Amino acid sequence: MSVKGWITVDERFCKGCELCVHFCPQQVLGLAWDRLTPKGYHPAQLVDPERCTGCEVCAVVCPEGAITVYRQAPVRAQRAPSLA
Repeated sequence: MSVKGWITVDERFCKGCELCVHFCPQQVLGLAWDRLTPKGYHPAQLVDPERCTGCEVCAVVCPEGAITVYRQAPVRAQRAPSLA
C-alpha cells in the first residue's frame, strides 16, 4: 500500500517560483494558471492528488514556507490476542 499525501498552499505567501514543482519527485505539482494570488502570482497547486506521497520535499524547498504537507497514517495490522 502506498502512502497517501496532500498539500495546502497558503496563497498569501506563494510567489509562484516553481521550486516545489521542479523538485517534486512524484511530479504532482504545477502552477494554477487559471487564478492569481492577492499579490498577482500564479500559486502552486497539487495537480495529481492520487500520486502524492506526502514526502515533504515541496515544503522543504519552498523559500516562503507556503506549503503544508499532510500524510495519511498507514493502517497497522492488529495482532491477535495471545492465548497464554
